[in-house]
Amino acid sequence: MKKIYSILIITLAVAVTTVSCSKDALETSPTTAVSGDGLFTNATAAMVPLNGIYRSMYTAGWSTTGNTHQCFGITAYNLMADVMGEDHIMSGQGSGWFWYDCTYNVKQRYTSGAWRSYDLWSAYYKWVANANYIIAAEETMEGLPSDVNYVIGAGYVIRAYSYFMLIQSFARTYKGHESDKGVPLYTEPSAAGTEGQPRSTVQQVYDQIVADIEKGVALLKDAKPQMHKSHIDYYVAQGIAARIYLTMENWSKARDAAAEARKNSSIGDKADLTAGMNSRTPKNVMWGAEIIADQSGIYASFLMHMDCKSPGYGNTAFKQINKQLYAKMGPNDVRTDWWDPTHPNNITDKGVELGYQQLKFRWLDKSLYTGDYIWMRNEEMLLTQAEAECRLGNDQAARDLLMQLMAKRDPDYTVNKSGTALGALTSDETGSLLEEILIQRRIELWGEYGRIYDIRRLKQGFTRTGTDGMGWPTAALITGRNTQNPESYAWVLTIPQAEFDGNKNLDQSVDQNPMDDGV
Repeated sequence: MKKIYSILIITLAVAVTTVSCSKDALETSPTTAVSGDGLFTNATAAMVPLNGIYRSMYTAGWSTTGNTHQCFGITAYNLMADVMGEDHIMSGQGSGWFWYDCTYNVKQRYTSGAWRSYDLWSAYYKWVANANYIIAAEETMEGLPSDVNYVIGAGYVIRAYSYFMLIQSFARTYKGHESDKGVPLYTEPSAAGTEGQPRSTVQQVYDQIVADIEKGVALLKDAKPQMHKSHIDYYVAQGIAARIYLTMENWSKARDAAAEARKNSSIGDKADLTAGMNSRTPKNVMWGAEIIADQSGIYASFLMHMDCKSPGYGNTAFKQINKQLYAKMGPNDVRTDWWDPTHPNNITDKGVELGYQQLKFRWLDKSLYTGDYIWMRNEEMLLTQAEAECRLGNDQAARDLLMQLMAKRDPDYTVNKSGTALGALTSDETGSLLEEILIQRRIELWGEYGRIYDIRRLKQGFTRTGTDGMGWPTAALITGRNTQNPESYAWVLTIPQAEFDGNKNLDQSVDQNPMDDGV
């Protein structure tokens, strides 16, 4: 019988392999496991497995047994969620990577270890398992308090983040579905014989997430500064907290966390935006991965899928913005440089115009296959703060925040809107201030955040249209899929078969998510 993937990390190699990296990077093998062999006697030693987790967040080939070119950690999952929405067009199947996510053709593949259900479940639960061992050393770890807090605090935040992403992938959104089945919870170190847990409710999972993120934030507030941009510090933890509270519709906590998260960064200007979004160093980047030559995934990497330079997957399955969203920008908006309305990739071999070719994400050095991954920016936190203020009825505060961003984007921009009305579909426009904030969020975070996560929490549906509207190719119009109903299970993944095979406390007949889109 296969082991449950909730505890599979314990089967990985315990030995730590140090790799070469730049002088400010502290990265180790992505398959570093944790154990009771003395790694956690002090905070300095505990940085080794913690860095192993961080490196796994951008490394391909460890979370699944196949299709690894679309499985390279956080950025891959953000791209997956982006192409599931209406704004991020794929021009065609290309080599197949991300196309099955884009066309909602993965749920029935839950019996395979090579597809998205297995990949997500395996990755996030491995991070949980590693975090549990780090957290378990909280009372005994030696070292300076600021060092111990840096390690233990990160452990709590990693666990909170992992469960947050799991619950967004394998259950419907929080509000209104609190009593639905969520995912199994593990908060103690596990071993090969550890008994699998049943599915906790959505509410129970979020209770654990909130407890973990609040503990992590408190510890990191008294920790040393961020050692490397890939590390989770106090400000990144507040940013993750803001994402969690936004999804839970706790507007005041989302506002406060986002405001606090922004304090160690600032809004990027044109120079920070137009170099290809491939560097972690600009003042607006809060969290991201440094991709150096000997750690590049080469073909198994984000920029290989995004940049249309040949050779590369981005040159066979073009990534484009939908034309309706592009039209929301003014002619002097600096973000128009992120896409090219006249690019030859916009026209199919049959003369049909699709969306507009993306230029937002490009190689830093194609010869070395380098270019950093960006996981969190100041602008996301500002837009979260603005949305929360609007939700709380503070329209002027929300407008002021939006103008702070747009002053760096479009000198002609003004906003006098108010209110929180949203349409049933994302294309049903109301003219409200909340809708305007969300439009700017869609433009600003295109390709970064994962659009489907926002669509779900907003309880909106969407419809893709072809060349008469958005510019989606006919093969990706997902006709017959219930994406118009926010209660749909269309974007709720199936639990991998291996989990049922190894977990006696899960009953596939009642615990598997629906294979169809029904409610």
